[in-house]
Amino acid sequence: MNGPVTFEELASLMKGRAGLSVDAADLERQPDTLFEQFGLDSLGLLGIVSELENRYGKPIGNEPESCKTPEDFLTLVNDQLTAGA
Repeated sequence: MNGPVTFEELASLMKGRAGLSVDAADLERQPDTLFEQFGLDSLGLLGIVSELENRYGKPIGNEPESCKTPEDFLTLVNDQLTAGA
């Protein structure tokens, strides 16, 4: 993936913002596994989006909150972050 956010960073954010211990390798091996199977709900996802907006200083919008899998989330977030770059 060419964008700035990686599976590793997503796993770290899931731990920091939602209190979930998720192995980045698991996310990468199973990128189409539903977030709910990792224990991440929409509130946790909202916290992750907020953290990424603060970290990168760019708005991401509400669309990532509707993402159901790590792969969809990373694709959308990275597209948003690199738009107009």
